[in-house]
Amino acid sequence: MPAPGLPVQAPAQSLVPAPVRGTVYGALLNHHDALAALGDAVHQPPYKAPPRAPVLYIKPRNTWVGNGDAVRVPAGVDALEIGATLGLVLGRVACRVSPAQALSLVAGYVIVVDVSVPHASFYRPSLRFKACDSFCPIGAFVPADRAVDPDALDISVAIDGQTVHRCSTAGLVRSCAQLLADVSEFMTLSPGDVLSVGVAAGAPLARAGQRVRVAISGLGQIENPLIAEGAAA
Repeated sequence: MPAPGLPVQAPAQSLVPAPVRGTVYGALLNHHDALAALGDAVHQPPYKAPPRAPVLYIKPRNTWVGNGDAVRVPAGVDALEIGATLGLVLGRVACRVSPAQALSLVAGYVIVVDVSVPHASFYRPSLRFKACDSFCPIGAFVPADRAVDPDALDISVAIDGQTVHRCSTAGLVRSCAQLLADVSEFMTLSPGDVLSVGVAAGAPLARAGQRVRVAISGLGQIENPLIAEGAAA
């Protein structure tokens, strides 16, 4: 596949929720079905075994866009993978916290649309496939005191109005609290950081000219058009 280029126009960021101001981290292979989809490959090189600790990557600030903003499809790329997931927005410093106290440090939740150029590397995904401009739409902030249970949220993806994928945070390998605790064991998370909890298997593909809507129960929805690199938003 040709190397994706950088969009010529930086994405708008005015609609990204104010509490999101640090680093957006993503967790790989944190859905049971995503891990199962690897089959025997998870026991072969370079993996050799299922992950024993969280496998993380980042979605840098240039990827952030808000509801209604365009996601740009790089030149030479036929379609983008639309990974729908939940983001935990930190409200307090998290360093070596226990699962029992982890969620007390979460200020609230956001929908995270983890957009990627399709690729085969799961343990060491290249930033060139996950960090192009506009590759991380972020939904409206929902405070934690809204009584949302982060481990029981239904997630759906629709393309051009037709639902094409459903999953739930009930399928996480590590619960939200356990994931945050495990990550905080080896790195400190700060207020404004976001930890997205992982994308389920079967993330759908979308092409330039299509419109993607991601909804999470209790958090609303976010909708973004896909446009070809260089096209007017």
